[in-house]
Amino acid sequence: MSVIETRRQQMFPTLAPAQMAVARRFASAEPRRFAPGEAVYQVGDRNPPAWFVQDGSIETVRRNGLGREGTIAAVGPGQFTGELNQIGGRASLAAATAGPDGCVAFPCDAAHLRALLIGSADIGETVMRALILRRVSLLEEAESGSVLVGRSSAPDLVRLQGFLARNGYPCFVLDPERDAEARDLVERSAVAEGDLPLLICPDGTTLRCPSNAEAGIALGMTPVLSPDTLYDVAVVGAGPAGLATAVYAASEGLSVLVLDSRAIGGQAGASARIENYLGFPTGISGQALAGRAFNQAQKFGAELAIPVEVADIGCDDGPPFLLHHGDGGVLRARTVVIASGALYRRPDIPALAAFEGAGVSYWASPIEAKLCAGQEVVLVGGGNSAGQAVVFLAPYVKRLHLVVRGAGLEASMSRYLIDRIAALPNVEMHTHTEIADLDGDREGLSGVTLRQRQTGATGRLAVGHLFLFIGAQPNTRWLRDCVALDGKGFVLTGAAAAGPTDGAATRHPLETSRAGVFAVGDVRAGSTKRVAAAVGEGAAVVAQIHDALSRAP
Repeated sequence: MSVIETRRQQMFPTLAPAQMAVARRFASAEPRRFAPGEAVYQVGDRNPPAWFVQDGSIETVRRNGLGREGTIAAVGPGQFTGELNQIGGRASLAAATAGPDGCVAFPCDAAHLRALLIGSADIGETVMRALILRRVSLLEEAESGSVLVGRSSAPDLVRLQGFLARNGYPCFVLDPERDAEARDLVERSAVAEGDLPLLICPDGTTLRCPSNAEAGIALGMTPVLSPDTLYDVAVVGAGPAGLATAVYAASEGLSVLVLDSRAIGGQAGASARIENYLGFPTGISGQALAGRAFNQAQKFGAELAIPVEVADIGCDDGPPFLLHHGDGGVLRARTVVIASGALYRRPDIPALAAFEGAGVSYWASPIEAKLCAGQEVVLVGGGNSAGQAVVFLAPYVKRLHLVVRGAGLEASMSRYLIDRIAALPNVEMHTHTEIADLDGDREGLSGVTLRQRQTGATGRLAVGHLFLFIGAQPNTRWLRDCVALDGKGFVLTGAAAAGPTDGAATRHPLETSRAGVFAVGDVRAGSTKRVAAAVGEGAAVVAQIHDALSRAP
């Protein structure tokens, strides 16, 4: 059953008159009367407020890129419109019109809505839960968000689908090889194979094989950033460490900007299930954890710009520091937190690059699980991330070949994962083994050659999917000598970052060799590579930022 069927009362709560009176104090404008059938806001409108109904009703509908509509609900007196995009001031995923008798309602724009969520604990909890559940409902339905048209296994379609899913944006896929409507659409549009996939936005705008950045702008996911705004802190990276910094800094009144070139959650966001994170005894997916943190950060007023790639920090100019991002723009911040995490390590395998996205993956999400359902797959890695991926993928596939370079998993994987893998009947382990070669064609990967490291013997497995979980390397190339790094490329902080003239005592524990620039999480030298440790560093750095800001001229 869908969320709207099982949790309707929480999705569309009715505030008591006293609660409406409190909410009214947070309105961004005076109440407005809408005539019967009058548009309140449209799909794709930027920064639409949430409307609190005093009299009459407002009818809301969802609409996808093909113009298909589905009724969401009619909200009456004491109820309100909106979902999570209303907090972040992003483009609306739904449309709203006044009911048959018209309505009287007052608006709360993004800033005033956030003030209500924070200023009234009981109303804030009710409203926040409703907004989250409404987004979940939109993700469940096909009649909302964008439409992707293309071959479901095509690398660019998988890329876009993963990008939208990781950022909690609804979409669905139409495959011309399987769907007549998709074939007709491609033929009518005279689209060449190289132009696929198509991204059809909810407002009807169509993009041909867009980049993630182009998709984010067209869908209204990426905010408009002003070079005139001076932020207290800019966080580069939206993984657990960066999101924790955003939540704690914004909740303490600092103006915060978070930038990430891909998606919320970082590498942790791609984890199928995290079971050793404090407070979640039944486990939680990395995407769900990241989504909750993202919503918290927005609630406290942090501005999140995704996907926006930071090209470099103008360290010689700071403070304030100038952050140059991918489209040539410049952003300003009094302090900077480097939380860019790590990049997936790519082994030295011939033709690896040719099959990335076409059979080779560095994460295992429901998208990849669906693509390889019922097939044999190979997964390489012996750490916890690999173990989580094995446990997630095994129920979907016919057989999973687990390849490890060492004698087993005991040296690098948590015991609970080792025991769980041992109980899976369709997992075959290949120890002292590595990938020697890959083969395939323009359609993608078709075979993997394994090499036994002790004997040199090789053997081929006819598989179309290879998952690589062999660790990561620091994502610091973009720093361009701005701060000191260790021999492996991780950012030095604290005493290790102190120069000969400034002494260890002048450096905060999480401060880099550049005053006012901090580093947290996996990118930092000496950090513990665990989600809990990253969150702890993200929280701890805020006190050090406050101190740095207090000393700034």
